[in-house]
Amino acid sequence: MSETPSAARNKANQAGAVAFQIFCACIFLGMIGLVFLNAVLRYCFNSGYPPSEEWARFLFIYITFFGAIEAFYRKKHIAVEMVVDMLQGNCRKIVSIIAILLSISALLVLLQGGVSYVLMTLDTYAIATYVNMAIINATLPIMAAAAIVLQLRDLVAILRTPASEFKKTEGIDLSELQH
Repeated sequence: MSETPSAARNKANQAGAVAFQIFCACIFLGMIGLVFLNAVLRYCFNSGYPPSEEWARFLFIYITFFGAIEAFYRKKHIAVEMVVDMLQGNCRKIVSIIAILLSISALLVLLQGGVSYVLMTLDTYAIATYVNMAIINATLPIMAAAAIVLQLRDLVAILRTPASEFKKTEGIDLSELQH
């Protein structure tokens, strides 16, 4: 018996989500390991590894922006839905569409600013590690682009959902809507 396309897509999404979580966990563990190693070197051996602080800072930047992608994917980002929760039907659907369009607009500004920032730092290198800062700063436009894609997916799901499914105070779980 073969899988339905929807089940296969869901399985692939879950595998991708697990791989992304492992990637984020490795970044986080690398950051913790570098800080711990540097602390041990300083207090036990009266020395240190100066680039470790810079690498830890770079990993912190990565975990912040890649964590934001994870938050968008799982709908765990900060959202103020008090007004939307009081609405229902067509009104709620329209307000949800407007909210997503405003969010996409803000993310487009963030994407444009991030790309400009990366271009400005193409010739800038970190002091201790000599890493090109454009590589580090590229996480901002990557996060913005990924968030835009996720918001567009949510917008399509809302547009496909009949207004009658938008109920008052129950909240709509966008992950349950058809994509």
